[in-house]
Amino acid sequence: ALRLAGEAPDYHVKDLYDAIERGDYPVYTVNLQIMKPKEAEASGINIFDNTFTWPHEKYPLRQIGKITFNKNPTNYFQDIEQAAFSPSTMVPGVGPSADLMLQARMFSYPDAARYRLGPNYQQLPCNRPISQVYSPYQRDGPGRMDGNYGADPDYVRSSYTKLSHGSHELATHEQWVGKVTSASTDVTDKDFEQPRILWHTMLKEEGGRENFLKNLCPHLGGASDPIIEEAIKMFARVDEGLGKDIRQGIKNHKEGKSIV
Repeated sequence: ALRLAGEAPDYHVKDLYDAIERGDYPVYTVNLQIMKPKEAEASGINIFDNTFTWPHEKYPLRQIGKITFNKNPTNYFQDIEQAAFSPSTMVPGVGPSADLMLQARMFSYPDAARYRLGPNYQQLPCNRPISQVYSPYQRDGPGRMDGNYGADPDYVRSSYTKLSHGSHELATHEQWVGKVTSASTDVTDKDFEQPRILWHTMLKEEGGRENFLKNLCPHLGGASDPIIEEAIKMFARVDEGLGKDIRQGIKNHKEGKSIV
């Protein structure tokens, strides 16, 4: 692995490309978890904190589809380097949650694309929607390439331009229950409940424990002894067995043995 990192740092990219070329298409399963509003109110945690894990036993993963990579790009610059992905680009029927990290990225991703590709990056072939979109309030600027809506006014519902709207349902506004209070930032045992749930979930996945230890121990083992001890204590508060596994994994790595 160390030799490949120097000789072929893009090895995984090449491996993916070659697999698609020979018809061995990678397939990714798409799952979601469902929680009812009343369950969220009684959950005892902020369900929109993305450091938390919803217990799979209570909120099982529900498969909704698959993503298959079945074609390689023919022009890397056009299809890859100009691509601008953003969580704010949503299909009808999907809306953002109150996750603060998500809300921040909904702005920062398009903002970065505007600096990188220009204000009209959404008109580039790799970014523009397949279905026709009428949005005259998004116009002008360098790189405009679609006629700029001609003489249409920069707003909709005008007597100059007749529009027809398809039938759709608007989601009702969320209703928040609770009150704002001041809170302590001290670390308590409660802060380790969610990491413990996540770790126990990973233990049930094939290779979950082994992959975690192989990724963590070599890097943590390069820290100073006091830092290693503090880290092991922290992981032991998540799960006592995890702390022991990390200690043994670091010891094995330093002795040139298999981590797991």
